[in-house]
Amino acid sequence: MIDWKKWRHVTKLDPDKPITPKAVAEIVDSGTDAIMVSGTQNITKENVARLVDMLAQYNIPKVLEPAGTPGMRSDLDFAFIPSVFNTKNPKWLVGAHKDFVRDFQIDYWDKIIPEAYIVLNPFSAVALVTRAQTGLGPKDAAAYAEVADRFFNFPIVYVEYSGVFGNPELVKAVKEKLHNSVLYYGGGIDCREKAEQMAKYANTIVVGNAVYKKGGVEMLKETIVK
Repeated sequence: MIDWKKWRHVTKLDPDKPITPKAVAEIVDSGTDAIMVSGTQNITKENVARLVDMLAQYNIPKVLEPAGTPGMRSDLDFAFIPSVFNTKNPKWLVGAHKDFVRDFQIDYWDKIIPEAYIVLNPFSAVALVTRAQTGLGPKDAAAYAEVADRFFNFPIVYVEYSGVFGNPELVKAVKEKLHNSVLYYGGGIDCREKAEQMAKYANTIVVGNAVYKKGGVEMLKETIVK
């Protein structure tokens, strides 16, 4: 049985970004604990399928984090479903989720892991799409996290800076308020120093954009801390 709570490093691959089978093979062998298939823009059934097919031959845990129903499928190990807690639009907190449950025959609830997202980069696609209130200090971010953990029992609280390196003091403040939730951090990790800094507080760090930069796989390997 796969214990996702023990993962320390997850690599996020975007179906909308080009990647070669060779790069996928190198990522799988890098030492990362799991692969997350996730993106915000231009996510289609076809480009999700193309990426999933490239991963199919590898015995590594695979997670789908769908931006919407077009890319939803049930053949990966888990589906991590985000709810954006600091959104101005309730669609991204619960509305899209209601539509998903209404429109799909879900018989794989054991694979579904809810995530409480706190989105903090105002210029990121996820912030713009979800109308996230990104100007949070450590106290407000920690309060959102505590609500997600204590009121709503979310198994994951995800601090998402999406492409930029975040505030370690904010991540620390969030971690200090969590009782049961696992803390994920994603954003701007492209070297060992940044990985180690956030891994002091986050249970799991997520690395995505580094993969698509020059020297991507080697850069990814630098971020793997256990």
